[in-house]
Amino acid sequence: MGKTRGTDQGHGKAGGTGVLTLAAAPIGRAADAPPRLAAELAKADVIAAEDTRRVRRLAADLDVIIAGRIVSYHDVNEARRAAGLITELKAGRDVLVVTDAGMPAISDPGYRVVAAAAAEGIPVTAVPGPSAVTTALAVSGLPTDRFCFEGFPPRKTGERTRRFGENAADTRTHVYFESPRRLAVTLAELARSHGEDRAAVVCRELTKTHEEILRGTLSELAERAARQEASSGGVRGEITLVVTGVGRAAARAAARAAAREARRAAHLGTDAVTP
Repeated sequence: MGKTRGTDQGHGKAGGTGVLTLAAAPIGRAADAPPRLAAELAKADVIAAEDTRRVRRLAADLDVIIAGRIVSYHDVNEARRAAGLITELKAGRDVLVVTDAGMPAISDPGYRVVAAAAAEGIPVTAVPGPSAVTTALAVSGLPTDRFCFEGFPPRKTGERTRRFGENAADTRTHVYFESPRRLAVTLAELARSHGEDRAAVVCRELTKTHEEILRGTLSELAERAARQEASSGGVRGEITLVVTGVGRAAARAAARAAAREARRAAHLGTDAVTP
């Protein structure tokens, strides 16, 4: 099969703008790339990549020759680069945003340029495809009818404790990304805030050769991660955590208890001011 080649650069649209396209990249194997990704890589005038080397490797794996200009687009320069990408779009050039893995703007660069493009009336579209969030949910075996993606938990202890405390009473399933270096600590904190018996799943290296999916309670998973950290320095690879929400019966019971406490406090307050 011949290589997919790009068209000539700078093909502006007469009297119009370019199109901003967000393209999902494989989260593990290049073979999982959506079919449209190769075509978009080949024809884009500008490719904004989280890692320029990785997008070149991806193009090579997909047998694509990139004709457009590749620029870096990551957390550090996202705000500054977005303005330049809008300039390119206004000039009629198509811009493709690609992150290292998964869908741009989902806990990755992309939100700012999409917001800016929408504000300018510039067309925005997407090449749908792999996502660690939905993949982890699908294989978790936990309820998926309602869920919330939390991204990476806050790094500061106080902020993380507050976030977990807020989430503990939610009936929805929660999905987190986490660094392998912080996995043991995060699981232990979740066990304290959500309860040791709350069901959870640790997904590591999804779709890759060493994929691992561990199911258990938060307490069990925290103990396992702590043992692994002590024996071998911890886990490696990309981590996605899935934590089930509080049971609906438990949530209703907690709400009733809170309402009773509020009525009791109001009643005591009334008694205190009665002459």
